Amino acid sequence: MRALITGITGQDGSYMAELLLAKGYQVFGLVRRCSVKKYDRIEGLLDQIEVVEADLTDQTSLDHIVHLVQPDEVYNLAAQSFVPVSWNQPVLTGDVTALGVIRILEAVRKHRPQAKFLQASSSEMFGKVQETPQNEKTLFYPRSPYGVAKVFGHYITVNYRESHNIFACSAMGFNHESPRRGLEFVTRKVTHQVAKIKCGLAKKLLMGNLDSQRDWGFAGDYVRGMWMMLQQPQPDDYVLATGKMHSIRELLEAAFSAVGLHWEDYVEIDARFIRPAEVDHLCGNATKAREKLGWKPEVTFEELIKMMVEADLEAVQRAAENGHALAASARGSTV
Repeated sequence: MRALITGITGQDGSYMAELLLAKGYQVFGLVRRCSVKKYDRIEGLLDQIEVVEADLTDQTSLDHIVHLVQPDEVYNLAAQSFVPVSWNQPVLTGDVTALGVIRILEAVRKHRPQAKFLQASSSEMFGKVQETPQNEKTLFYPRSPYGVAKVFGHYITVNYRESHNIFACSAMGFNHESPRRGLEFVTRKVTHQVAKIKCGLAKKLLMGNLDSQRDWGFAGDYVRGMWMMLQQPQPDDYVLATGKMHSIRELLEAAFSAVGLHWEDYVEIDARFIRPAEVDHLCGNATKAREKLGWKPEVTFEELIKMMVEADLEAVQRAAENGHALAASARGSTV
């Protein structure tokens, strides 16, 4: 089996690559051409995968890669995925996160129509939620350019399934995190700063709205669900979620407790981190995925946050030790 993963250098892409390699796939990872290569999440996999260059904003490059690779499965995990950036760069977000989906679908339709296609949709499509918990039939009410772009990507995937008979599925994934999450996302921002505070390298953590609630799970569990979708006899869309909501306060409590600290002693509110249009409550109903796919999350919220804090603590300590070693070496060289 040959799989093409867009966004392979991201959190989900790296976990998906590991999963597919373990299952014996030949894995091709699509990356944008740029002057600085950032392969840290897949550094240990580079000798097992083939990296190919293309861009979701460029149809010609996508046509070329799909024609060249002839994948059996395509996982579209690439996007401009940071919600705050989508207000500052709404056109770019639409070009990549919305139109990028139709471009890769067009490449599949023209050059490999028998391939199975997975679109990474998002719980941000539900936005100002119309019911709780949210399932596959819940009406969308996105509250950011990112959410709107994801709605387009979701529906164009449905459209290509129904209009062109492509085996196309959307994974309506609720928030999923890991030690590989980008530092700009709230969970990793918290766990990384907690590690720095514990090591004496920081004193405060600046936060926005502490009342918003999310359904947080482990990214490794969610990519397993995505893969399971493409192994079904018929294509369909599925919510992937834990079904449990936790507030930002609970996130702070879990993270600081993991290192024996009280979050109230270190957290300050900064209005810069409050969204223009807030998404208050997201909680997914993954009954369909549980019953049809046999999927369920294995890592709990508490285990997830502890895993992330411990990984960040190790990374911060290692960086500090390396910094001390470099400083000592520099002093020695001047003697």
